[in-house]
Amino acid sequence: MTVIDIHPHIISDDADRYPPAPLFGKRSDWSQERPCTVASLIAAMDEAGVDKAAVVHSSTTYGFDNSYVVDGCNEYPDRLIAVGSVDVAADDAVSTIRAWTDRGLKGLRIFTGGSTKDFDPTELENPAAYPAWEVLGDLGIPMCIQTGPIGLPQVRDLAVRFPKVNIILDHLGRPDVLDGPPYANADSLFAMADLPNIYLKLTPRIMGDVTKGQASADTFFPKVAAVFGANRMAWGSNFPTSPGTLSDILATARDRLACLSDEDQNWVFAKTAQTLYPALKD
Repeated sequence: MTVIDIHPHIISDDADRYPPAPLFGKRSDWSQERPCTVASLIAAMDEAGVDKAAVVHSSTTYGFDNSYVVDGCNEYPDRLIAVGSVDVAADDAVSTIRAWTDRGLKGLRIFTGGSTKDFDPTELENPAAYPAWEVLGDLGIPMCIQTGPIGLPQVRDLAVRFPKVNIILDHLGRPDVLDGPPYANADSLFAMADLPNIYLKLTPRIMGDVTKGQASADTFFPKVAAVFGANRMAWGSNFPTSPGTLSDILATARDRLACLSDEDQNWVFAKTAQTLYPALKD
């Protein structure tokens, strides 16, 4: 089975060429404690048996400067593509997006909060960003959104307003699954399933959460697949943000998703990624 990872990160070991300038002014701890260069990522992928990856820019290290993720991925065009971050509400957002895509960027991400700040979904409802979303639809560029349940109403509005843009919920939108089946606390997530341009990214966060409280992998993941379809689910390692080797992270994901059919697993580990990022088919 082909394995594609749509959420690793890379950090340069050359701070002069790629100076840190973290979004919101606070650099993430992981980027300093567990940095991973593009060469190190390739080595980890080889060891783990990961064929290709969509590498996500670390905005908590570099802000809106996508230089390293683009340059690094361009070193390995047969294995990697770059997913970057742009200030979509800026006056020059459209030209900036076009400039980065000309340099090789294949996807974008909005970081509304996470390891360095609380979630703030207000930036998802800023009309100043609408021209940027329009150009994403024109270019066929998907958008990852890092938010929690608090931001899902704004995500819904964007998905309805811009149906040509595929939206990927990082970390599944961080649902509360601890109540167990029928997972009523995650109703706001399942309510997004009627929007065909909403996709789900399965990362170590949910792989851990399904082992807590009343949750279990055997009851949660089949429900997600039944409601959304495995063709809208994709695996992302969050390596090296999440601790552990890439091999261990992949092994855990395989174990948790063993409850799905082989065909569904093939979608999660490869085919959905190739749908979202056609360059990963090459």
